[in-house]
Amino acid sequence: MTQSVRLQKVLASCGVASRRRSEELIVEGRVRVDGRIVTELGTRVDPRKQRIEVDGRRVTHDALVYIVLHKPRGVMSTLSDPEKRRTVVDLTRDVGIRVAPVGRLDFNTSGVLLLTNDGDFASGLSHPSAGVPKEYLAKVHGVVDDAVLERLSSSIQIDASKTVPAKVFVARREGDKTWLRITLREGKNRQVRRLVEHAGLSLMRLSRVGYAGIGVDDLPMGRWRSLTVDELKALKHDFGVPKRVRAGERAFHSGVPTAGGVGTRAVGTRTGRSRSGRAGSGEVPPSPRGAAARRGAKAAGASKADSGRSAKATGAGKAGSGRSAESAKGRGAPRGSQPERARGAKPSPKNASAGRSKKRSSQKKTRR
Repeated sequence: MTQSVRLQKVLASCGVASRRRSEELIVEGRVRVDGRIVTELGTRVDPRKQRIEVDGRRVTHDALVYIVLHKPRGVMSTLSDPEKRRTVVDLTRDVGIRVAPVGRLDFNTSGVLLLTNDGDFASGLSHPSAGVPKEYLAKVHGVVDDAVLERLSSSIQIDASKTVPAKVFVARREGDKTWLRITLREGKNRQVRRLVEHAGLSLMRLSRVGYAGIGVDDLPMGRWRSLTVDELKALKHDFGVPKRVRAGERAFHSGVPTAGGVGTRAVGTRTGRSRSGRAGSGEVPPSPRGAAARRGAKAAGASKADSGRSAKATGAGKAGSGRSAESAKGRGAPRGSQPERARGAKPSPKNASAGRSKKRSSQKKTRR
């Protein structure tokens, strides 16, 4: 039985691009099926039997990967940049699979950025109707009072449409500077920056600290990690994606930095070795923090064991010293005070000859 699927859906599920962008690629004539250019939307194909190419490169299914990157400032959240600036591709190259960002994050904004090769997952979270919460921490110059907070929470005009009011509250104050927590349910272009300008404030620093409940609290800047199974289950419950959650889909864990700050390939269920050491066992790799804690506990236990053995050896040494002293004391003590020889023990040759000499001497005296 032939399993035909719409071409744009195949491209999205293979991580080529989002569903909408895949449609654009088809219309632009950049997609071939069995060597023939296809420009008609809705064309159905069988990905198991037909060869699909985008810009001359064959499209294949890879293991689904979902990661979160702690994006630094000064990095483009795109796959390429005409000005040759650093992009998120440079920070996730060692994932081993091509992943694309879910939504965007401004060049000068740091923080949470999800990346995946699951096009349905990306479009499901980035579509405005999903209402995914995006939480920002903004440092502004100026004192924020109730009137300013009301302006920050109001709806503004962006791209000929009104924005959904944001939730804003003061996180802390530092003299004439204020840290604000701002939560949006949509992703208009430069929305936080425009809100701050609308309130008459000057933005000093901006970071996204949460996206759909995913954070990067323990993740160093420029590093990435896989989403946990629990995080994927929560996303599926709240937003309907990913379609399936399996432990085996978590093929990688946190990247290890190199000199360039890029994460390195991590062990996992796709190509590496699992936590138990069996290839492809489907077990979730341990987090670096948990592994470090276990190694520290193990080292502490080994240290305690070594200390115990040392103490035991010291006690044995003391006991040996005590026995030696007791023996020395026995040799120097009066004859009557010496400990009784063990029953059945043979006297030493030296002591036996001395006894015979004394016996002969006493016999001679008796004869006289």
